[in-house]
Amino acid sequence: MDSILTSIKKLLGIAEEYTQFDVDIIKHINTVFMILTQMGVGPPEGFSITGTYETWDDFLSGSTNLEGVKTYVYMKVQLMFDPPTSSAKLDSANRVINELEWRLNLAGESNS
Repeated sequence: MDSILTSIKKLLGIAEEYTQFDVDIIKHINTVFMILTQMGVGPPEGFSITGTYETWDDFLSGSTNLEGVKTYVYMKVQLMFDPPTSSAKLDSANRVINELEWRLNLAGESNS
């Protein structure tokens, strides 16, 4: 099982057992899932998590051409939860996010 919450926390540098920020991180993850739904990526009816039980396979339904979703969710959550203080890092993150949005949007259109 590849828990969405656990994997995003790991990428953010937060230990799995440290739950102090889980509510905030879950809120940000669900916001990104709303964005992905509007882009045509993921289940058409939308998707959200409530804890550690939801997995990437639940969202991706075994699709291997959407692995960029994981990076996209992480980067968007990072910008909402703990944005970089360096403008160079912020610009770099925004460029990667923009490219991933373009590519995921393209994948969402081809899946519909």
